[in-house]
Amino acid sequence: MTALERIGLAALHRLDPERAHDLSIRALSLGVVPLPGAPVTSARLRTRLAGLDLPNPVGLAAGYDKNARAVGPLMRAGFGFIECGAATPRPQPGNPKPRLFRLSADRAIINRFGFNNDGAEAIAARLATRGPGVPVGLNIGANKDSADRAADFAAVVRAAGSTADFLTVNVSSPNTERLRDLQGAEALSALLSGVIAARDALPARRPVFLKIAPDLDEAGLADIANVAMRVGIDAIIATNTTLSRDGLSDPQAQEAGGLSGQPLFSRATRVLARLHHLTGGQIPLIGVGGIGSVEDAWQKLRAGASAVQIYSALIYSGFSLAAEIARGLDARAEEEGLANLSELTGTGVEDWLD
Repeated sequence: MTALERIGLAALHRLDPERAHDLSIRALSLGVVPLPGAPVTSARLRTRLAGLDLPNPVGLAAGYDKNARAVGPLMRAGFGFIECGAATPRPQPGNPKPRLFRLSADRAIINRFGFNNDGAEAIAARLATRGPGVPVGLNIGANKDSADRAADFAAVVRAAGSTADFLTVNVSSPNTERLRDLQGAEALSALLSGVIAARDALPARRPVFLKIAPDLDEAGLADIANVAMRVGIDAIIATNTTLSRDGLSDPQAQEAGGLSGQPLFSRATRVLARLHHLTGGQIPLIGVGGIGSVEDAWQKLRAGASAVQIYSALIYSGFSLAAEIARGLDARAEEEGLANLSELTGTGVEDWLD
């Protein structure tokens, strides 16, 4: 972390968390945040993921730039790829405030935003003008008051799919009532089939990813692996936030919502490893949850990930973290004699299986 980042983060942490988040987006949009520029890359770091060419495998998870207001600057923040959203067919305000909480003692975050966003058409218009850079994906969701939530996902694909480089089906947020019910085998199969049909009607093919919860049991994970392989999902993102509060010490730990950050690392990594085992490595996996260091990212790759995403750690470490992790992965891969980080993927799965 740079000295300037340390000062900026200290100032932001004196504000209400959601206000600080909004100010950071505005500062990025105005160009007043110092950014590294081109992402760190090398032959060891370059990653081919579901048909996408990434300069490095360190991405920005969905939820930070929900409305694609700062995509241009974020493409210069060192990430190998970026995910915006979640977008729903119609704009919606989300859940009542306060809905974002810093658990500084645990280096964690709890949010209960509830898919607050400007709607698919507005987000698509911004994505369409972003210019060249790293791949940018769109996380897609359903409106809270929708009579047919499965149909909402396909509607977002039709409205915004052509403006993104990949699309992520988000059935794992804990903040929209009964959304996680769509992770069941029958409902998920129907939903994904509808999304893929809508994707196939686009002028150019876009990879479709699936983002899952870390709170699934063994049977639920097996169902997801089977459905994903059957319908032809291009990658799985493991995982979203958790409802668990195990091991927390911060006074705000019992706030409702999804927990992210350092305490999620082990739970999410075990799910990642289990998915790699269940799919036999046939579907690329993106590891998310609790990554705050080079070692964390390294372990996600060993557990089966082809790429990783970060978000909550940025709140505590600043945007320089993405380039720091990429450089660290590159140096460690060189030390280990790896020609490319893809050689690391899945080599430590057994260490994470219960």
